[in-house]
Amino acid sequence: MTALTVVIVEDDERFRAAFSAMVAQAPDMLLAGTAADLPQGLQLLQGVRPDVLLVDLGLPSGSGIELIRFAHDHLPQTDVMVVTVFGDEPHVMASLEAGATGYLLKDSRAEDLVEQIRALRAGGSPISPVIARQLLLRLAPEPQPTAADDALLSPQERQVLTLSAKGFNFEEIARMLNVSRHTVMTYVKRSYRKLQVHSKTEAIYEARKLGLVRD
Repeated sequence: MTALTVVIVEDDERFRAAFSAMVAQAPDMLLAGTAADLPQGLQLLQGVRPDVLLVDLGLPSGSGIELIRFAHDHLPQTDVMVVTVFGDEPHVMASLEAGATGYLLKDSRAEDLVEQIRALRAGGSPISPVIARQLLLRLAPEPQPTAADDALLSPQERQVLTLSAKGFNFEEIARMLNVSRHTVMTYVKRSYRKLQVHSKTEAIYEARKLGLVRD
């Protein structure tokens, strides 16, 4: 069986050494090269056509997403696995949209990395559980308000909360609705009481959960 060739682009020397050692010790893998920054990574990929690219996102000279795009555009046979500390939605979605097929956080079990590489090459998409949950929540349908939920807040109260969720302050909302600030505050206080909350942030959160407010 031909060994899987792996390239690692990671700026942190400790992680780069640890990942390199794991790959080098795997009997079915061959470490084809390592790089510490974006230019080195691009240069390496122009000379090596690895089966798997392990790439960090926070490189000192640019984003690893550029390497993901390069691999996607020029190395269609290469599978890309992100290994990073960034677990927020913008980084995850940008990586997947660029062409990554695996996404692991650096708090994942290090000893599982080799198995994750094998799974990636076998057609799987290894993703840290916290990232998978985030993606599932993003794709979940928005809750539909029931008749009881609709009746919980008046149309005016829902309108004020909707505008608040969009970032408008109470003075701006009063002008937009052509009412006094006192009237707006009355709607706000009623909303707080009905939703059993004590702040605008809590009110918006609860209203979103009930499907009463959408951005």
